[in-house]
Amino acid sequence: MFTGIVQGTAPLVSIDEKSFFRTHVIEFPPELLPGLEPGASVANNGCCLTVTAIDGNRVSFDLMKETLRLTNLGDLAQGDRVNLERAAKFSDEIGGHVMSGHIICTAEIVKIITSENNHQIWFRMDDEALMKYVLYKGFIGIDGISLTVGEVTRSRFCVHLIPETLSRTTLGLKRLGERVNIEIDPQTQAVVDTVERVLASKQAVEVSADLE
Repeated sequence: MFTGIVQGTAPLVSIDEKSFFRTHVIEFPPELLPGLEPGASVANNGCCLTVTAIDGNRVSFDLMKETLRLTNLGDLAQGDRVNLERAAKFSDEIGGHVMSGHIICTAEIVKIITSENNHQIWFRMDDEALMKYVLYKGFIGIDGISLTVGEVTRSRFCVHLIPETLSRTTLGLKRLGERVNIEIDPQTQAVVDTVERVLASKQAVEVSADLE
């Protein structure tokens, strides 16, 4: 489990590329190393990955075919930075919202609006059918960052970013056309799906009654 509060960014220092498989080596900041062991879960750009090896401050993660298909991790090149979050403990403060680290899709950055006191990024979901789960003022995970949804249209949505978020994560480095990982808030998804089922059931009963 994660909270969406990014604890640091780190460079991807090595990539071992195989057929539909990758091993990433990340150079961890010292403050995120204590207690880290092989088998631990760490969110990389919001994607829950398992530590496979530790060599000093260099930590390895294996990425299988499904991870490469669903996330932006396969787009990364050596030298790129990733958002990192260690798995939450029961005693930790939940400053964002509960996240699983299971990426549902990616979204493309289609507009960036900056001014003296505002930084707004617009995204277009790769799967437009998932937009029904993106609600005004709802929670969403973007590259592992817990954010509040701003404006929403039929196919796009935006978030407003404070300077602290820009300085502590990789979002301030993003450019038009780049993809980000998206995790939908599971509670929002459950509510939307439940409402849809109830309405569909009600409509089916009404249709059946009209035919009698």
